[in-house]
Amino acid sequence: MKQLNDSMLDALSEQARQSPRFRANHNLHEQLSDPIQRLAIAMEPDTLVAPHRHPHTWEMLFALRGRFIVLVFDDVGKVLARIVLSEGCSVAEIPIGAWHGVLSLDAGGIIFEVKHGPYQPIPACDAASWARGQDAATINAWYARASVGSVFPA
Repeated sequence: MKQLNDSMLDALSEQARQSPRFRANHNLHEQLSDPIQRLAIAMEPDTLVAPHRHPHTWEMLFALRGRFIVLVFDDVGKVLARIVLSEGCSVAEIPIGAWHGVLSLDAGGIIFEVKHGPYQPIPACDAASWARGQDAATINAWYARASVGSVFPA
């Protein structure tokens, strides 16, 4: 039986803190080619999850530890939806092809992600052109204050 226990999550958080990207993941799926990808992702507040989309799959997010802002955008960077996982919302499902971004609000935050595989790196066409060239601090600060109707950069 596969599991994510407290000691594994503690170790994953420590890996994220030590990582240059401030992020680390633990896959429950066996291979990157598996048809369903299931993984815990430790994300420190300084990590960058730049706006992107997955044209082949929905993406389901669960907060295991900490709080996360999840934003969904239109094609020009206008916020269509904003939630905070762990504050009145336990699960979010991003629709197929929707532009989205995530901000970890808490040190030691861990999010669980489920989506269709196989794993595919995000090609340039699925990284939001309206956020290219912006650094993590700029994007994350905007994520933190963005509300429905806001347009990047505001």
